[in-house]
Parts: sequence; structure tokens; C-alpha cells
Amino acid sequence: MSHLAVIQTQSNPYHLVKEINGKYFEIEKIKTLSEALSLHMADFRKAYDAAGSTEVKGKLVAPVAIDTEVWGAGVTYQRSRDARKEESGIPDVYQLVYEADRPELFFKATARRTVGHEGEVGIRADAQTSVPEPEVAIVMNKFGELIGMSICNDMTSRNIEGENPLYLSQAKIYYGSNALGPMIRPIWEIVEHEKLDIYAKIERAGSIVWQAETSLKSLNRSFDDLIDYLFKCQHFPVGVVLSTGTGIVPPLDISLMAGDVVTITVDQIGTLVNKVALTPEDINDRIK
Repeated sequence: MSHLAVIQTQSNPYHLVKEINGKYFEIEKIKTLSEALSLHMADFRKAYDAAGSTEVKGKLVAPVAIDTEVWGAGVTYQRSRDARKEESGIPDVYQLVYEADRPELFFKATARRTVGHEGEVGIRADAQTSVPEPEVAIVMNKFGELIGMSICNDMTSRNIEGENPLYLSQAKIYYGSNALGPMIRPIWEIVEHEKLDIYAKIERAGSIVWQAETSLKSLNRSFDDLIDYLFKCQHFPVGVVLSTGTGIVPPLDISLMAGDVVTITVDQIGTLVNKVALTPEDINDRIK
């Protein structure tokens, strides 16, 4: 078993490596995820398969490059549709998008807004209810070829989107709203990638306050369909990451609090763990 990983080194904060049994190895002539996703899959796989002789040290970070775009898909599971209808004052819009040919796709995050495994995710200070959205993320190269899979926590300010669907960007795009990782599993190493099980839990003060599971078998759209629509009229010169939507949504009486720990596990891909922190309204003034 191996993974694509991104580590922080003294010379490169987004150093792409091959991970094998907890050790990191250079991939010859490919230093970033952007460089990898600029290649056809066959060419990248040749370089990846040959890696494993030159070890490199560094700190594991989110599997992105400085110019990576992370997108999201919404209402792709029946559970997601039902939860959105419960919380929204305009429920019919979610039924329509669930049944439509065209999926809901939205821009989610840049590298700067993305944290990795054991990084802190944020809940907006001006939101009353916030929830994690455990999702499988798929990674495509510039040619639209599926290269690998990872895990995404698409943090959402539930009451903000529920007030008006047009507030989706404020509910989903803010400082600390996206976690990705811990690494990327190459698609050619995953068995029956469309059937993976997904597990999630929220822990508070050492106790589990909520847990649930689902499966990619319940996804209402195929990966091919999502990729096809994402690449329509778009250009991704360094590839793109797409979080494919959630089939796990906490009930209305569950909301994240600062100090909570969110754990998401996906079969054959790994486990993503993130502690929750409060994102203050004046975060722009606090960051130097």
C-alpha cells in the first residue's frame, strides 16, 4: 500500500512524495502536486511506480500545491437532500437539484484555506449551528483523468445556508472551512472505488456525541458524471480536487463546538482527524 503525500520541507512547503509504511520517498522530476497533475496518468504512474529509493524527511501537510483549487458537489446523497430540506426555508430547491441532470458544483477552497490531518477546522463566530460534512474527495489531472482519492471535511455553517441557499458561499467558504487528507490514495490501488464505506464521529471532552456511516454505493451520481460537468467550460491547468458530497449529516440538534474533534474514516483511503476552533469575525485583522 502506498499514498501520494505532501510534506513540508525546508526548501519546499508543498513537496510531493510517495508514502510507503510511514516513510516518504522522492518522485523523480516531480516536486509538487501541480506538476503531477499536469501529466497524463500513464506518464505520472510510471514515475510514481519507480519511486521508493530516495527517502526524504518532512512534516505531513494537506495534499495540495500552492495553486490547487478544491471544489465541492452538493446534494449528491438522499440523506443530504433530506437534511437540506429540513433546515431550509426553501426546501424545494434541494429536491430539484437532487433530481436534475446538472449537479450542484461550487468552489470550496484554495490551498491557503485548506488544512490537513490534525489541523484545526473552524466554525464561524456568526453562525448558530455548524456541522462537519464527511466526504470522499477525488483528484483529477488537467486532462480530467481520475488520479486518486482522499478525504474531505466540508465544514458548513448550517443555519446560514438554511436561511437562504444563496448564502451557500458564506456558509461553506471561510477561514478554516476545509480539511483534506491525510494523503491521496492512487486510484489504481483502490479496489472497487465506487463502493467504499465512510465513517464519521464527533467527540467532545473525550465522549462521542454523534457518529454515523454511509457508503459511496449511495452516491446519487457517478464520478464520471461529476467530472464531466466540472470540466465543462472550465480550465484546470494544474488539475483539481472535487469533494463529492456527503451522505452523513448530523441531526438538527447537533452543532459543533470549539474543542470538538471530528474523525472521518474511509475504507482503503485512511483517517482524517481535525480539532474544531472558533473562527472570529475579525480573523482578517488577527492574521499577520
